[in-house]
Amino acid sequence: MGKIKEIWANKWVKFTVVSIIYILLTVVWTGNLWMLLGEVVIFDIYISKIFYRFVGKYHRLMLEKNITYRKVWGWIEAIVFAVVVVTLLKYFVFAMYVIPTGSMEKSLLIGDYLWVSKLAYGPIVPNTPLSFPLVHNTMPLSKTKKSYSEAIKWPYHRLKGFGKVKLGDPVVFHFPAGDTVLLGKMDGYYYEDLRNYQRIYGEKEGRDKLHQDYTVISHPVDKRENYVKRCVGLPGDTIRIAASEVFVNGELLGNIPGLQNVYYVQTNGTPINPKIFDEMGIARSDIQGYNTPEGNIVYVLPLTQQNLERIKNMRNVMGTVQQIADEVDPGIFPHDTVNYPWNLDNFGPLWIPKKGASVQINLETLPLYRDIIERYEGNKLEVRDSLVYINGEPANNYTFNMDYYFMMGDNRHNSLDSRFWGFVPEDHIVGKPRFVLVSIDREKKFPGNIRWGRMFTAIKGVKTE
Repeated sequence: MGKIKEIWANKWVKFTVVSIIYILLTVVWTGNLWMLLGEVVIFDIYISKIFYRFVGKYHRLMLEKNITYRKVWGWIEAIVFAVVVVTLLKYFVFAMYVIPTGSMEKSLLIGDYLWVSKLAYGPIVPNTPLSFPLVHNTMPLSKTKKSYSEAIKWPYHRLKGFGKVKLGDPVVFHFPAGDTVLLGKMDGYYYEDLRNYQRIYGEKEGRDKLHQDYTVISHPVDKRENYVKRCVGLPGDTIRIAASEVFVNGELLGNIPGLQNVYYVQTNGTPINPKIFDEMGIARSDIQGYNTPEGNIVYVLPLTQQNLERIKNMRNVMGTVQQIADEVDPGIFPHDTVNYPWNLDNFGPLWIPKKGASVQINLETLPLYRDIIERYEGNKLEVRDSLVYINGEPANNYTFNMDYYFMMGDNRHNSLDSRFWGFVPEDHIVGKPRFVLVSIDREKKFPGNIRWGRMFTAIKGVKTE
């Protein structure tokens, strides 16, 4: 033991060991050679001690002689240490995410606070490293003031993780269509509103009108809003939705226990006891209905298969019918009703782009891949005289630089997902939710609003084999 202490007392040994650890963690893992500049600091700490001679020794004297200085410095040191540690954990290890909408019910509920592992798929080096700590894209107490600077922008780079996204995984990701935002408009998203304006006013006039009506801002990838959905399509897969059933490469996607569809439930005129809805976990805001001329009651309810069976067995229930969209929906990706007459429940087949794969590009296929070529992979795209030009050159094919995924909510008729805005690029993938830390029912008061049975429950994927 004494020999080890003697060896460790050597400044060059300390410098070498610390340098190796630092390089492995910050240079090799991140792949960022700029981090080698940290070696200058390490060398000065253990070998040259220039900073100590000019600054450090005066700081130590002040700590010894001045009580006020010592107390203030103690607070500064504690706060800086806490912020640095929490920021590093937030960027590279885990994140907290709260479910704001019912798009994943009954798998994940509104008010669930999730532990999201960034190591599951590998953490991403921040695109905008200059940002206010511990907040997302706006400053505290503000909904408009950006919390980051784009003076320094780093390209997409994902560090090594424990695995890759699997079919059926619940995934947290940056909202792809959230690169452009309308301030003051909470519902919808920019591109949907833009299409609506352009249908009314024309292509150029509609864009100008929208920008006159709202303040439009943009966010880099790492500062876009976070969503959580289930991965139902991997790079290279072909997805098809028929009567709300999801097929991947021709096979029905594995059973999802919390999957919900909307059903019309008709009773003989006797209402269903509200306590039964509470037992089923159906939120009051999700209960809709109307009376028929014959005096019957028709409820419109999101139901799991288990809740559906319970409803069917009620004496006053005359019948149930699943809601299946049958009309072409212009709001469904790729927003081309001529070539792709799809809707929420009948969609595809659609091939999901894979890194290195190529597809033909023409006026018919362009709606499927325009966002990838132009927004996600940063090319200049134009259409002139019925020909597609990419970066000024005529193009009849395109090779993808990233992998893409197809995400859907388990609450199939109440989810803004890939059916509306398309593919999720690999550089938008944040992490995998592992378990529910705590769950708060916003429709109840404390302490009845705490869902004790959901605390620390694991979040599972879907078995596809």
